[in-house]
Amino acid sequence: MKKFVTVAFACVLSTPLFAQIADSTAKTTVSGYVEAYYSYDFNQPVTNDRPSFVYSHNRHNEFNVNLGFIKASYAGERVRGNLALMAGTYANANLAAEPATLRNVFEANVGVKLSKTKHVWLDAGVFASHIGFESAISKDCWTLTRSLMADNTPYYETGAKIGYTSDNGKWFLSGLVLNGWQQIRRADDNTRLALGTQITFKPTGKVTLNSSSYLGSRPDNSNRNRFFHNLYGTFQLTEKLGLIADFDYGMDQRQPNSSNYDSWASWAAIVRYQFSSKVGVAGRIENYTDKKGLVIATTTPNGFQTTGYSFNLDYAPISNAVWRIEARSLNSKDAVFEKKGKAVDTNFVLTTSLAISF
Repeated sequence: MKKFVTVAFACVLSTPLFAQIADSTAKTTVSGYVEAYYSYDFNQPVTNDRPSFVYSHNRHNEFNVNLGFIKASYAGERVRGNLALMAGTYANANLAAEPATLRNVFEANVGVKLSKTKHVWLDAGVFASHIGFESAISKDCWTLTRSLMADNTPYYETGAKIGYTSDNGKWFLSGLVLNGWQQIRRADDNTRLALGTQITFKPTGKVTLNSSSYLGSRPDNSNRNRFFHNLYGTFQLTEKLGLIADFDYGMDQRQPNSSNYDSWASWAAIVRYQFSSKVGVAGRIENYTDKKGLVIATTTPNGFQTTGYSFNLDYAPISNAVWRIEARSLNSKDAVFEKKGKAVDTNFVLTTSLAISF
């Protein structure tokens, strides 16, 4: 048996895929990002925590860091990897359900190119979500704060994915096997892995269309099915004017082995106008409808049915730094917000942030 294992191990090491080959193109880079912010919630929450369904910029009336990370990347001709560790109120809020030793992991993944001639990669580990157009890195987004739909869909995922990019760069196809709905560590008694798909089409440099799906279970131990689909498009209408339209639809199984499902939906539209390379503005309108409290739980008769508006002004004195200010209003059918200890149906917030990347 020992001889068999030794021979098998030697065979694996001798395969072309894992052979140690000098790669003159390989590069190791170190980068980082820091975003400091101040938010004032006019509802003045008693605990200084903004509503529980807000994960980014979620502290009231205090200066803080939303997200800061340092990242090391290795990129070779057929091997790549990333390791990024983070801190900030985003990490505290969004990874609260993860084990303490994993709450500071922003990225930790490795990848192998499976083809010598085609852009086919197999990646595994903790990586950015395949759902939606927004990320946790505010500087890369058109609006300062994240939309309701972004804050309540996965920012990160854990698993393995295979991705193919066409030679002309217009198509990207990906299939994923995941631990679950934004989970590094699955809940106890949750026995199933999840599947994901992503199709991205860029017919021109000014248009991106994306379709992403999730088929798995809820992020708890109920073993109930969750089906979810996200569809968005980004359109650079003119040199200065851009538009993003985004739509989500999800369904949760009512009980294990049941054929009955409840659903939720959300949408958002963002318009951005860039006056110059340094100054730009953006406006957002959004809606989130979750009558059954599948994602955003409430104790009110009509669940969470909220419409929001925001407007932000950006000033980027240099290319890797941006100062932003945003006004945001949320209006709900029921009293789902807290104001000085009382339930109300509106929420207005002013947020400013200063972010740099290096």
